[in-house]
Amino acid sequence: MNLEINGKLIIKTDEQTGEGKFGKWIKQEFIIETQEQYPKKICFSAWGDKTDVLKQINIGENISVSFNPESREYNGRWYTDLRVWKISKEGNSSGFEDEPPPLTEDDFPDLDSEDENLPF
Repeated sequence: MNLEINGKLIIKTDEQTGEGKFGKWIKQEFIIETQEQYPKKICFSAWGDKTDVLKQINIGENISVSFNPESREYNGRWYTDLRVWKISKEGNSSGFEDEPPPLTEDDFPDLDSEDENLPF
């Protein structure tokens, strides 16, 4: 299940690191506030390289978060984690830095040129 939500970044927690059976791991939690009539605060978990993306976003910026909800049981209690798989500034679909500029006609060779030696 893949979900997406938009909101304003209001809190970034400190990074957490550790060592597991598959090597080192890094995690950072962050909270966004939705921009609805009744705003909600939602906590997400960014793992691995997603923490680098989070470093590029400032508190107060509007972001779009794509995530998968996951729940697990421990000692009879259930815990839910919202694991992020993409973070981007609102209006930016890359999930990383600014989008490249759009292509224009100048970015393509003149296809009507007589200098072409196409094999077909």
